[in-house]
Amino acid sequence: MDSFVNWSLLALSAPGWGGVLLQGFLHSIEIALGGYALGLLLGVGGAFGKLYGGPVLRDLLECYTTVVRAVPELVLILLLYYAGTDLLNQLLGLVGLGTVDISGLMAGVFVIGVVQGAYSTEVLRGAIKAVPAGQIEAARAYGMSPAKVLRRITLPAMLPHAIPGLANLWLIATKDTALLAVVGFAELTLVTRQAAGATKAYFLFFCAAGALYLALTLVSNLVIGVIERHARQGFVEQR
Repeated sequence: MDSFVNWSLLALSAPGWGGVLLQGFLHSIEIALGGYALGLLLGVGGAFGKLYGGPVLRDLLECYTTVVRAVPELVLILLLYYAGTDLLNQLLGLVGLGTVDISGLMAGVFVIGVVQGAYSTEVLRGAIKAVPAGQIEAARAYGMSPAKVLRRITLPAMLPHAIPGLANLWLIATKDTALLAVVGFAELTLVTRQAAGATKAYFLFFCAAGALYLALTLVSNLVIGVIERHARQGFVEQR
């Protein structure tokens, strides 16, 4: 029972593991932020490509979103991490360049971003389609350029529809970072497992990790709530 109540194991300095847990937690946040940003960028391009692109582009994007959403995320992480690195080094070898050792942070951001991109594409596509066509037609009738229509009409009108889905994707991204433990990246889940294995205080450390994930979720919900209220100012629900 001592291991369940030995709070000194969570001390920030050795022999405590608190500093290690916080460092892993920061790595998880870095990957989640980077992967979410990359996924959002891919999602914007994918949504507009599906809506306004040619038939070939739409078919390619449909394959991308279908495959990513159909295959378990753990399998995608293993495939993109190992097979992607191997494919990149083979391509570099073909052009006479040496192999590269991709950092775990960059690989994690890329993997999470590719997964997030498929879901963001569908969230943003649905949000854009929810914008009343009459608003866009009226903007065009006033002589607005496509860029101005996008900036002044489409984006503000689609945000209230997109934020709930994008908020869920952010929370999913924070949890998906735990899957990177299988490829040996020192995020929160992996360092928690290492700390628990070294001290045998499994209950203490996994409860501590759960508390950190919960704190991140609660803070995220507060920020998301502020953003959503700001985006819905002046928004009238269409019936």
